[in-house]
Order: sequence, then structure tokens, then C-alpha cells
Amino acid sequence: MRIGELSRRTGVSVPTIKFYVREGLLPAGELTSPNQASYGETHVQRLRLIRALLDVGGLSVAGIREVIVAVDDPERSVHEVLGAAADRMVPRYEREPGGGVEEARERVAALIAARGWRVHPESPASEALTVALAVLEEVGHDTFTEVLDAYADAAERVAVADLDYVAHQVAREELVESVVVGTVIGDAIFSALRRMAQIDASDRMYGSVN
Repeated sequence: MRIGELSRRTGVSVPTIKFYVREGLLPAGELTSPNQASYGETHVQRLRLIRALLDVGGLSVAGIREVIVAVDDPERSVHEVLGAAADRMVPRYEREPGGGVEEARERVAALIAARGWRVHPESPASEALTVALAVLEEVGHDTFTEVLDAYADAAERVAVADLDYVAHQVAREELVESVVVGTVIGDAIFSALRRMAQIDASDRMYGSVN
């Protein structure tokens, strides 16, 4: 297909497609003449992945490039490819040591060890949890960590559901796209379900007696 058809099929403008090619995010089309190139289904799939990483995942062009390098590297395992995408969607928090951060980091490391999770204590997700726990202490709600194991139990069940969904995909681009969409939209779905469950639990515990 010509670049115009590729644009129509994917909803990505021609100038943007050319920009992705220049940035190394999208392979160039196969030249059919000095001024014409042909594109195939692999370009359609790659554009879907780029848009998912950009629009849903909120990654920068540099971050997208790193993920695509992982996708295209046959030496990378599926776990490494999925990790390359997931790690870049975790919010980064810049905090100086102290103020409960080091204590929170130790608590996160202990949680990882106790649950036998194959997660590095300094991974982006671990650091995000560290900051959240430190903030809880700062605002005087460090006792909230009493429910941390209950949260971890729920997270394990949700993670299994997430990966079961991802396993339905075959192509590496589709795997990563599923992780991006599933993580971001899944967070929104889980948050909404949590709010609904809280309303129900609140009514059962504190609502008026019928």
C-alpha cells in the first residue's frame, strides 16, 4: 500500500508517519520507484504499537524508541520486552533520601522478600511504592500500611488476569500493545471497581438499617 492508504487505515497523518520513520520508530517502506514506497501489514501493526505507547502509555519518543528496540531484539525474552514497556509507564518521583524514604524502601524490600516476588527492590514500581509509603508516614497515616498485604493479595490476582489476557496475543508488538492498553485502561477500570466496592462496603457497614 502507498503511504496515503497507510495513513487512512491507521488514522496517522502522512507527516507524522514520515516523522516516525526519521526517528527510527517505524521501518521505511520498500522503494518501488525513486519517489514511491510500499508499506505492508507490519507497518500497520507497528503504528498501532507506537500510538498505544504514545497516546495510552504517555511515553516520550525516546521511551518509545527504547521499547521498540526491545521488541525488535530477538535475543530479548518476552518477559524483558513486556518489562521494557511496563517500567516506562510507572510514574517517576524525585525525592531526596530521608523523610521516611529509606525506611519505606526497607519496608518495600521486606514485602518483596516475604512474598517471594521476582521484583528488583530498585525497580520503577518498587520506587513508586516506596514514595507512596513515605508520603503516608508524612501525612500521619502510616498505619494504612496494615492493609498492604491485602492490597498485595489483590494485586497478585489482578496480575494473573492481566497476563492471561496478554497471552492471547502472538506477535511481540501485540503483546506490548496489550500490556500498555491493559495497564493504563486496566488501572482506570480497577480504580472504578474499587470505588464501587467501597460505596457498597460503606453502605453495608455504616448505611442506614433497612
